[in-house]
Amino acid sequence: MKWSFRIGRWWGVDVHVHVTFLLLLAVVGLAEDSIRGAVGGMLWYVCLFGCVLLHEFGHVLTARHYGIGTRDITLLPIGGIARLERLPDNPRHELAIAIAGPLVNVALAGALTAFLWLSQQSFSPDAGFAQRLLWVNVSLVVFNLLPAFPMDGGRVLRALLAMVLDPVHATRIAAGVGRFMAIVFAGVALYYQAYILLFIAVFVWLGAGGEARVAEARSLIGGAVVGHAMQTRVGTVAAGDSLEVAVGRMPAGSSSDLLVVEGDRVAGILTQEDLQKALERVGPKPPVGGVMRTRFASLDAGEPLDSALAKVSASATGAAPVYWQGRLVGLLTLDTAGELLALRRERAMSENRPG
Repeated sequence: MKWSFRIGRWWGVDVHVHVTFLLLLAVVGLAEDSIRGAVGGMLWYVCLFGCVLLHEFGHVLTARHYGIGTRDITLLPIGGIARLERLPDNPRHELAIAIAGPLVNVALAGALTAFLWLSQQSFSPDAGFAQRLLWVNVSLVVFNLLPAFPMDGGRVLRALLAMVLDPVHATRIAAGVGRFMAIVFAGVALYYQAYILLFIAVFVWLGAGGEARVAEARSLIGGAVVGHAMQTRVGTVAAGDSLEVAVGRMPAGSSSDLLVVEGDRVAGILTQEDLQKALERVGPKPPVGGVMRTRFASLDAGEPLDSALAKVSASATGAAPVYWQGRLVGLLTLDTAGELLALRRERAMSENRPG
């Protein structure tokens, strides 16, 4: 995610913090009248987001149990986001993954309750640090289980619906409930001037719509493989060729990316946007090798298209070379995949038209 930086790697997953989280800590620190108060306030928020991070690892480790990897976790002022490599196909798996996060907070709340009971301390949230942390975990459980798709409760709702309905219909219902909850959140936020809740409302509204579109796209992809959506006419250049040569090699069509080849292997990808910026900055003479992008996915023509698109979306280039039996046969981009989806959507609409 943009504007975030890596703070560590646990259980094989990179953890990032968004810069706005640091701004939150700065605001908390500056709001206090003393250094001790500022340090205490910032420490409290660090512990709070430690609970959020453990919550996200509940999702991550459960997803791993079902063979689903995680790209990374990002901590934001409104919570955490664990980006799974793909969505589970089995609704029971999605249910388990969705419920695992809140169950971590249930376990933390249980441990804190036992500690306070054994030490004979008050359970009032005003009594101390442990008490506040207890009620924060209780609040995280309750809030996350609200049916506000794509939050955990919304995913639980979709998983339950998907057990009796097709995935697209289940997602549409869950997205509708999520958008209704977003309106409720916005109303409460404006009434009580709780502006963080307003940000959450916007996230839920946009996320619900995005999830619905993803579900529809997955249904249209069906059994498609990379070979169905790849572009077979691909322009190539060598790393030592000039940018001027690359201009002449750019293919016509929806994708104007060039593959930079060295012998039988692809060494990089030169996008039209990168080429244009480089021409404006350094002119036509420098070599392509200084401009090309070297971090990209490589795909097999027989690979399922849905998993391949997840790799392409996560890459820095938005494109990936395609191989078949070790030989370069094409290029997959989000644009070429979008053309296939558009054709399938039009075909589905024509089949459903009366007459």
